[in-house]
Order: sequence, then structure tokens, then C-alpha cells
Amino acid sequence: HVDWSIVSERVLVNQLKSLPAGPVEVSGWVETVRDQKKVQFVVLRDETGAVQLVNPATRPSDPSTGSGTDPEQDAAALALTETIGGLATGTFLTVRGELKHDERVKLGGVEIKVGELVIAAAANPETPIAADSSPDKRMDWRFIDLRQRRNNLIFRIQTTLEHAMRTYWVEHDYVEIHSPKLMSTPAEGNAELFALEYFGDQTAYLAQSPQHFKQMAQAAGFGKVFEIGDVFRADPSFTSRHATEFTSVDAELSWIDSYEDVAAMQEELLVAAFTAVKEKHGDEIKELFDIDVVVPTLPFPRIPLAEAREIVKARGYDIPRTDGDLDPEGERQIAAHVAETFGHQFVFITDYHPEIRPFYHMRNPETGLTNSYDLLFQGTEITTGAQREHRIDVLEAQALEKGLSLEGLEHYLDFFRYGIPPHGGFGMGLARVLTLMLGQDSIREVTFLFRGPTRLAP
Repeated sequence: HVDWSIVSERVLVNQLKSLPAGPVEVSGWVETVRDQKKVQFVVLRDETGAVQLVNPATRPSDPSTGSGTDPEQDAAALALTETIGGLATGTFLTVRGELKHDERVKLGGVEIKVGELVIAAAANPETPIAADSSPDKRMDWRFIDLRQRRNNLIFRIQTTLEHAMRTYWVEHDYVEIHSPKLMSTPAEGNAELFALEYFGDQTAYLAQSPQHFKQMAQAAGFGKVFEIGDVFRADPSFTSRHATEFTSVDAELSWIDSYEDVAAMQEELLVAAFTAVKEKHGDEIKELFDIDVVVPTLPFPRIPLAEAREIVKARGYDIPRTDGDLDPEGERQIAAHVAETFGHQFVFITDYHPEIRPFYHMRNPETGLTNSYDLLFQGTEITTGAQREHRIDVLEAQALEKGLSLEGLEHYLDFFRYGIPPHGGFGMGLARVLTLMLGQDSIREVTFLFRGPTRLAP
């Protein structure tokens, strides 16, 4: 008889393979139970993997029950069998037992013979979702949906992706900022804003982007900044790539000569991030998503918007939009052209008309077009970047041209009245990058808790 109480230090499942055979303690949740006549098997999963638990079953009808020299031990064995037989999927528990190495065990080559089992929280026996449940149903029970190994991996990939980007920026002397999400005035006009009552007599707006504050950091002399944070868009779109709250990856840098400086930084950033993901998770992504992570080569292709429209037209697609921009099918067509011509998943579309760009994008004096770009990844826009207009007189004129009130932009315009260097930056949707990287159908699959026009819970 083993006193399992002496085994008190929890180990993670992915550490078991490297441990010697002997007493061990693991904790996690029940994934499956196979209750056979002579033996019981439980697959226990924690945040790092799954392990098989084994228990020789002791049944009340077993003639050997009660025939041992230790009635208390016989009763304990019977109770353990009954407990395991009654385990529901999703029950969280701790098990202490004997670790055994056996290469015949498909699940990691190890198993644990159960000695003692302590239930931390029992689950209801009827699971509310199944593998074939609809996306909406799974989102209703997201905390259960996230227990799947595939979904667990998504957020480990997200962690690696963000860490790699932060590492790149920190190594290049960028400063991380955390800008406010409550604003007194809109950042980019009056569209797509969430307004809320602010202490009775004031109206606050949820930030659509950290744009103004990134630029403020340039006026403050920070030089180069980045932020990864939530932004909000009151956009009633029901597409696979839109959300009302999402994570934006932003950067801004001073003393640039053109938007090319911004684009060059972003492509280096993405190479660093994709390299980190491939090195750490590439094999598991291939196993669970059947996708080979491709680290993009430098430089990324660049195509002016007017040329891109001609290429799309030559491919047999007439873009219906009247504002001169690409529509989603146009983006897919130009991406197909880039894949065929350059063998690349990314492309910068450059030189947008000012009518389809914010007032603060700098314009090329020769062409009248903005010094800006969109970055497409596998045919979907993931980024808008630009050189900003830093001359106050030009900035005010462009705001008025867009029909904006200078009074409403007063705090923003102040940044430019006391000196500011030439600067530019970009904003990138984190969920879009993950969706495309992992071949998912919607950003909902890679968002911890999705928010859309009809979803505010859980």
C-alpha cells in the first residue's frame, strides 16, 4: 500500500516522458473514459498534452472483493472503480499514481496506474456541444470549445507570434505604449464609433485605433513606438473577417523618408514572427491543421493600386466598386497573380487615392496619390500603413477637405503645432493574420472571445 499523499508536486503532462518510473501527480480534465469489465482507462488532458490513466477495476460482484487481508484497502479499490466509472467528460481532477514507460502506449509512450484520485470540480454529465456543433453553438460554450488541442494550439501560436514581434521591436529600440481606449473625440472621423455616457454630461468614444496617440508619441520625441491592444468598430458587418472588438498590432516611427521605410520594417517584423512560429509550432501545425507554415522571403512584392486594378481586369474580373479600391474578389485575384508570378503569399498594394484614405495620410505632390499601402496576405487585407502628414497647414486643409471639424480635432492638431518629425506607421489585424496562417474560415476561430453585432456573451 502506497501513501500517495507524500506525492505533492504537480507535474505537467509534457514532462512525464522525461521522468523516471515511479510515483507522480498530474492534474487536468477528463477527455474520455473507457470503463471495461476488468480495467478502466481515462484520458486526462492538461494545458500541455494528454496522458492515459489505468485502473484495474474492482467490481462488487467480483468474488475476490473482500477476500484480501486488508478490508479497508479492498473498499478503497471498489470506491476508486466506482468513482472512475462515474466520471463525466470535462471533470477537473488530480491523480496520484505510478508512472510507467511503455512504448506500446500510443499516447506519449507513458501511462499512470491510478493510486488516488481527487475531484476538484465535477462536470455535468451532458456536454452542451459536440464536434459537429455549429459555430454559434460552439461560441456559446467557448470555454468548452477551447479545451480542444487544436484550439489550445491557436493561442500558443498567438503568444509566440506576439512575443516574436515584441522581441523584434525591443531589439530595434522601439518603445511599447498603452494608449487609452476612451476618447473625447473620434480618431478617424465619425463613422463606426461606439459612444457612451461619461459621468452624466459628457460623451466618450471607444477608440477605433491608437492612431492619434501613436502620433502623439512622435511629437513627444519617442522616436519609434508599438502597441498591441484592443480597438472597437461599430461596424454591422457579418463577414468572416470583421469584428466589433479586435486586437490591433500597431507601430509608428519617426524620421522616415517615405512609406517604404514603414513597409520595410513591417516585412522584417513578419519574417521574424513567422520564423518563430514555424520553429516552435511548425510540426504541430502540420499535424493538427495540415498546413506548412511558410516564412516569407524579402522583399515582399509591391504593386501600385492602379496597376493592380489593370492586372485584375486582365484576369477577367471587373471590380464593381466605384471608389477605385479593390473589393475582396479583387484582392483574391491580385494575390493569385502574385502567387503565380512571384511565388509569394504577401503583396503591398501602394499609392491609394486620397478619397479612400484618412485625412492624415501624406500625399505625393507629383501624383496627388497618398503615400500609403495595404498589405495583403493570401488575398486578404491585413494592414493599412502610410507616411503621415506632419505639416499643420496641410493637415488642416486635408481635414477640412474631408468635411471634418477642426474644433473637434483640436487636441490632435495640437500635436503638430509645437514641432513633430516626419513619421509613419501601420495597423495590422492580429486575428486576420492567425486566420490566414492556420487556414481557418473565420476570425471567430482564432479569437479568444469573439465580439460582433449580435454577440456580446459569454
